[in-house]
Amino acid sequence: MSMLEISNITKDYGPSRALHPVSLSVHEGEFVTILGPSGCGKSTLLRIVMGISEQSGGQIRLAGKRIDPLPPERRDIAMVFQSYALFPHMSVEKNLGFGLRMKGVPKPERQSRINHALDICNLTGLESRMPRQLSGGQQQRVALARAIVMQPNLLLFDEPLSNLDAKLRDTLRHELVALHRRIGATSLYVTHDQTEAMAMSDRIVVMNAGRVVEIGTPLELYRSPRQAFTAGFLGQTNLLSVTAEGRQARLPWGQAVHLAAPAMGPAQISVRPESIGIHACGSGTVDAAAPATVASVSFMGASALYTVSVGDTLLKVSQSGGDPLIAPGQAVALTFSDHLSPLADQYPTEEAA
Repeated sequence: MSMLEISNITKDYGPSRALHPVSLSVHEGEFVTILGPSGCGKSTLLRIVMGISEQSGGQIRLAGKRIDPLPPERRDIAMVFQSYALFPHMSVEKNLGFGLRMKGVPKPERQSRINHALDICNLTGLESRMPRQLSGGQQQRVALARAIVMQPNLLLFDEPLSNLDAKLRDTLRHELVALHRRIGATSLYVTHDQTEAMAMSDRIVVMNAGRVVEIGTPLELYRSPRQAFTAGFLGQTNLLSVTAEGRQARLPWGQAVHLAAPAMGPAQISVRPESIGIHACGSGTVDAAAPATVASVSFMGASALYTVSVGDTLLKVSQSGGDPLIAPGQAVALTFSDHLSPLADQYPTEEAA
């Protein structure tokens, strides 16, 4: 069942269109991430769903009810902001209870909800502290708990971890997903961080230039993207031109590869660095159809990232950090995964819309 239905939402600023018609569904209990570069329209869309910005066109339904004509306080939505937005003069407990008091929730139920939120957000014992007495991670948990106590139909997250250091961000990322599962929330999360999106999401909505480029699970979008933008934005990749005939294709230097889906004529494929095997020539492997040479290698502990020159093409190739390193200048043979998918045509442009 769809909890949230966004239908043809647009946003114009004078003659400039910030959001082209955007449509997507979020199912009950699902964690969906909107991912894209700065300025792509993801936060604008989130603010429209929340009701703190007005759309130029389209409709929004929550639990089957149209909500876009309603003010924010009547939409049954809670939002966790990037800046935490805690009341600095209120204790943790009073921050959590403020919205409940405004809604007229009776005191016994209010206290019960606060205690529950404190417990599941690991804040028990911090009730009387002021925001200035808390660490960044604790403040973010308070902001999350404050949203949870409202028991909304939908939780919105606007890049809530971006102000934290890398280690704390990683910790809270796992905590947030675990919490989402425990409370059975329906969540819409905005970020420009590909790692966050991949690690946390049931599905990812990739946006660029005010448009939805592609929607899918992290596995689908990483392994079998349909658009070049998705392939390039989600991690590292090699975008290669091929000449295809059914499931067989040839790379620019003549090497044959197998495609996971049929194509005919000129096509483009996305090849992840880890989908290419690299072998020093003379190690018993069959040499590639064109001379390949290691241009550089970066040892990164768990992996080694090579730049390999094949004719006029530079490839990124990754192998396990536990394998013997191949020195720059060494001739190598390359092998390719059998699960290479041809990319579709570019998503609609302004001219095609």
